[in-house]
Amino acid sequence: MGLEKENVKSGDIIDTRVLKKLYQFVNPYKQRFYLLVLLTLLLAVLAPSRPLLIQIAIDDYVALGDADGLVTMMYFLVGLLVLHAVVQFGHTYLSGWIGQVIIRDIRTRLYRHLLKMRLKYFDNTPIGRLVTRNISDVETLSDVFSQGLAEIIGDLLQLVSILAVMFYVDWKLTLVSLCTLPLLIISTYVFKEKVKVSFNDVRNAVSNLNSFLQEHITGMNIIQVFNREDREYEKFKAINKEHRQAHLKSVMYYSIYYPVAEIIQAIGIGLVVWYGATGVFDMQLKVGVLISFIMYLQLFFRPIRMIADRFNTLQMGVVSSSRIFAILENNGQIPNEGSHMPEKLKGDIAFEKVWFAYEKEDWVLKDISFEVQHGETVALVGATGAGKSSTINLISRFYDTNKGQIKIDGKPVDSFELSTLRKHVGVVLQDVFLFSDTIFQNITLGNPDISREQVMHAADLVGARKFIERLPGGLDYDVKERGGTLSVGQRQLISFVRAMVYDPEIIILDEATSSVDTETEELIQAAIEKMMQGRTAIIIAHRLSTIQKAEKIIVLHKGEIVEEGTHETLLKRDGYYAQLHQMQLKTMVIG
Repeated sequence: MGLEKENVKSGDIIDTRVLKKLYQFVNPYKQRFYLLVLLTLLLAVLAPSRPLLIQIAIDDYVALGDADGLVTMMYFLVGLLVLHAVVQFGHTYLSGWIGQVIIRDIRTRLYRHLLKMRLKYFDNTPIGRLVTRNISDVETLSDVFSQGLAEIIGDLLQLVSILAVMFYVDWKLTLVSLCTLPLLIISTYVFKEKVKVSFNDVRNAVSNLNSFLQEHITGMNIIQVFNREDREYEKFKAINKEHRQAHLKSVMYYSIYYPVAEIIQAIGIGLVVWYGATGVFDMQLKVGVLISFIMYLQLFFRPIRMIADRFNTLQMGVVSSSRIFAILENNGQIPNEGSHMPEKLKGDIAFEKVWFAYEKEDWVLKDISFEVQHGETVALVGATGAGKSSTINLISRFYDTNKGQIKIDGKPVDSFELSTLRKHVGVVLQDVFLFSDTIFQNITLGNPDISREQVMHAADLVGARKFIERLPGGLDYDVKERGGTLSVGQRQLISFVRAMVYDPEIIILDEATSSVDTETEELIQAAIEKMMQGRTAIIIAHRLSTIQKAEKIIVLHKGEIVEEGTHETLLKRDGYYAQLHQMQLKTMVIG
């Protein structure tokens, strides 16, 4: 038991191809986005204004003892602070709002895309990994818009505006202030590269954790039945340890970088104080300028310290975007180009030289041809892996054929509009899946056109009314996750009701009675006979006794039709079907 671990590395910080794709989600909100850009520009302009006003207040009013002018300047300063606070609020809220509505749109589009994917895609992709894409990776994109690109642009503009004012006020003191800048840039670059690696490790560890937990919680019964708890626990501890170590690496890098950045900033401020104080003593520099430069440095170093985080946020957002777009651009969706939307089907089915493989040319079905007439019941039998379930999956287009055609009422199945085709084909599977919801919602699947009366009528038809009415709340009884509070037979009966409530013209039963007790099987067999009246039916049955009344039995072996006929005819041939029949009789006797 185990999943292939994911190991994805970050790409370029600015991937224009990915950013262009992201912009299509920004486009519906471009007016607000442009407003965010404007607020970003305003913040960049406002950043150096406060130290500049303080400098003017000290040198032009405090030093000269102008109290009235100082009061006026304080009004300007308070007004500036209020304006800055308002702009900051608008910028923070708007960037967060844009991030949230965009990830809502992306998550919705991603889930809608997954709903239309072929089952083959889910066969090959761990569910936990898809959960990571739809939740964690999409959430990372929120940071791209709220803390990534916009903040990086704002920080860079702020640095430019502060530098411009500093050079304008005193270019010599500015050069002294920037002496420690190369040290900060080098340490920031090293920090960014180290944290980028740890972030990659964290993202991969989260994906691996999700995949592991999803698979093992789903298969908990197998783990417990085969006494694998300790072994799987050790595996989980190993994966969890990788996750912890990845996080601790990033914590270590942060704990080193920020003190180093503070020391470099303190050295820079010390140099400014030393050089500026000398100028003040020599009467070549005003006190207000010196004080403003200390404030400028604090404003200047902060964006540089933060920009490493911003770049890593943007980089991880680009990685997450690439993963998400890899799904959105996957062409594994079932083509729904058909336009045929009949109100009713007659129910004739024809397989014409059908070949099918899940992987390349590893053929599961080979040159399959047979016909099912309207109202006829046909049974598919064969050993495990013979291709029975694959055959019926092709009728509802859960998969498409590689070669050959399947026709319903003389028209290829791909000429039908997909939802119309599936509405007319009722499928009852051996492994019944129930959602954590009421019986009514599990039967109707949220279809508002199906009334409670229709549900109970279908329940009457398959003999499920009695057990439903005995449950607390009846149709409103919550079956919990995967229908865990119901027996196998009860879940199977609900699946029959679910199929019958849509009144399909074609019924497909895939081992529908193999997991139920004899009493429930007799109940279902009676229901099946009612269900099949006037309908085309294809039955896959493990117990050959359940298909003896079928008008035609098709025997599959290794993907090929080896025999075809009625129960009596096939027994007389003393071929493959007769062997299967004899084997089951021996099993029943031994049992």
